[in-house]
Amino acid sequence: MWPQWKLPAIMVLLLMSVTVLHLFTLAMLFIATMEKSWWVWADAEITDLWSNCIHDNITGNWLCAASNGNDWLQAVQSLMVLSVVFSSISFLVFLGQLFTMSKGGLFYFTGLCQVFAGFTSFATCLIYTFHRKKILEDSRDLSIGHFGFCFILAWSCVPLLLFSGVLYVHLRKRQ
Repeated sequence: MWPQWKLPAIMVLLLMSVTVLHLFTLAMLFIATMEKSWWVWADAEITDLWSNCIHDNITGNWLCAASNGNDWLQAVQSLMVLSVVFSSISFLVFLGQLFTMSKGGLFYFTGLCQVFAGFTSFATCLIYTFHRKKILEDSRDLSIGHFGFCFILAWSCVPLLLFSGVLYVHLRKRQ
């Protein structure tokens, strides 16, 4: 099918692509975990996993208070952090395997960690979607608000993490 001299070039391209994809999804996970926009009521009020913020028009600063620690919010926080940890471990293990694994070896552990990161991000998004009324614990009507970009980033990470995990499982180390 492929000429013998093209196979190493294709594998190098695949290796670089999966590495860039992994770093991209890891950056997206960090942003989704740390940035302040999981739920937006208006341009002046936002809520994230860690705090509730109101924009002060006089000073131009955000005034933030810690979120109430109910069980659903703690589950979302811990699963999102766990997703970042799994993806970070996956990348570090991949780098280690890249230099120590014998020729022809498969990156099973790296792929498994990446798939776990995808599943924990998926669980995070599902819990936040279905239990946002309990998580936000606010007397205001949630229909006047909407999901923020961090929530959308977390959802976007799910297929990317799963896809890169499957790629790692099928990726062979070549010389």
